[in-house]
Amino acid sequence: MLKNIPWQEKPHDSNDVLWRYSSNPIINRNAIPQSNSIFNSAVVPFKDGYAGVFRCDNKAVQMNIFAGFSKDGIHWDLAHDPIEFLPGNTEMIDSDYKYDPRVVFIEDRYWITWCNGYHGPTIGIGYTFDFKEFFQCENAFLPFNRNGVLFPEKINGKYAMLSRPSDNGHTAFGDIYISYSPDMKYWGEHRLVMKVVPFEHSAWQSTKIGAGPIPILTDEGWLLFYHGVINTCNGFRYSVGAALLEREAPEKVKFRSQPYLLAPTSPYEMMGDVPNVVFPCAALCSLEEDRLALYYGAADTTTALAFGKPSEIIEFLKNNSL
Repeated sequence: MLKNIPWQEKPHDSNDVLWRYSSNPIINRNAIPQSNSIFNSAVVPFKDGYAGVFRCDNKAVQMNIFAGFSKDGIHWDLAHDPIEFLPGNTEMIDSDYKYDPRVVFIEDRYWITWCNGYHGPTIGIGYTFDFKEFFQCENAFLPFNRNGVLFPEKINGKYAMLSRPSDNGHTAFGDIYISYSPDMKYWGEHRLVMKVVPFEHSAWQSTKIGAGPIPILTDEGWLLFYHGVINTCNGFRYSVGAALLEREAPEKVKFRSQPYLLAPTSPYEMMGDVPNVVFPCAALCSLEEDRLALYYGAADTTTALAFGKPSEIIEFLKNNSL
């Protein structure tokens, strides 16, 4: 049972199933000396606290990932230098950039995925046992791809990963696929999970979608948070939705939110390097305590936190599904 996750009760005047931490953002853009921005990062329980892998763009706006530790999941001590990887299941660890990491514990180690620059964006994979020494593996897919998100356990004896095939720019399209691997090196059996939605049915997710935090296994199936994008006259606007996937066949969607659960409405989400973005990358969940803490990037500038009750979120999905 995961206990003592960050938590704040819902405001009395709120009817939302996700509500913001009153002291957001929890990590400012200048939390380490060379950073321009710190956002779209991943957090997991570790020892008597938490560890994470954080996207930190420096003042040359070079994208890289950094390790960090916290006792309470809110106040973080971040490394001042990016992660240096050793060879894992390959000698090839070329990388022009790294960004938007996810982290999950599977079997005996913490696996990390990120958007890796190898002749364009693709999905990088690595692992660590202690968040001090890191090993990089073969890229999962050919370019171009983003939003690689592993499931926390094998499905039918195979590792499973969600991703979004894309292009080499600010992708103006994108659907979520699932792929399987016997060994975390060779990936195949690619299947469509979710497509974008016609504008008239749910405009906030009509341009592109991408998987967010590691899926959470519930009695109802896999609870998946994802980002959805609409292309407005002011550019892309990123919001947060959720879906329930079948446990043994996650390519099958049981419920999917028509309304968003969280959208950029606070100043730190609407103003920044990339305005109007809430981008979820990590979640801590206690089903026993009915508590969830969702970490998200705000305006591609800072890291923020929202809370919700899994039971309320699942009920919301059932009553507000496409």
